[in-house]
Amino acid sequence: MRALVDRIGPLSLEDRRRGRPADPYGALLRAIVGQQLSTTAARSIYERLLELFGGRAPEPAELLAADPETVRAAGLSRAKVAYLRDLAARVEDGRLPVDRLAEQDDAAVAAELIAVKGLGQWTADMFLIFHLARPDVLAVGDLGIRRAVERVYALPGAPGARELEKIAEPWRPQRTLACLYLWRSLDNEP
Repeated sequence: MRALVDRIGPLSLEDRRRGRPADPYGALLRAIVGQQLSTTAARSIYERLLELFGGRAPEPAELLAADPETVRAAGLSRAKVAYLRDLAARVEDGRLPVDRLAEQDDAAVAAELIAVKGLGQWTADMFLIFHLARPDVLAVGDLGIRRAVERVYALPGAPGARELEKIAEPWRPQRTLACLYLWRSLDNEP
């Protein structure tokens, strides 16, 4: 990791946010759109979603009022539209208090988010890392992190969750920063 940090140098605030929205609801919308997609594809689809709502993230009520097929036309699967709608419904009716998530510990935030249809531990980790800027989150379910660790540590294959946790133990209490460097290492790969 030291060689990687030395090679990349300091990360800017933009490197740390990676273009994600600043508000919690918008960050979760962006996270759902980005599930299982490359960064480039996720960015493109998210921008098309914003275009449907005048260039901004839709308020929960606006998303719920929109025709799901129109939302789907931005490049989203039916499942992702359903996930976005469940998120919007939970925010709208208060079951997901997005403005109070920052007050909770990591495990409580993850539990709140995982209750939303389509949100799992990966999305919770992305929210903790990029929105709440929690310092010690290890995104073990992220394929990019696993691929970067494989390369940086010259492993014969991408590590599984347990192996990654073992490798990352010395990174505590700054595993989030390690993840940011690992993702950044993939930005300029051939």
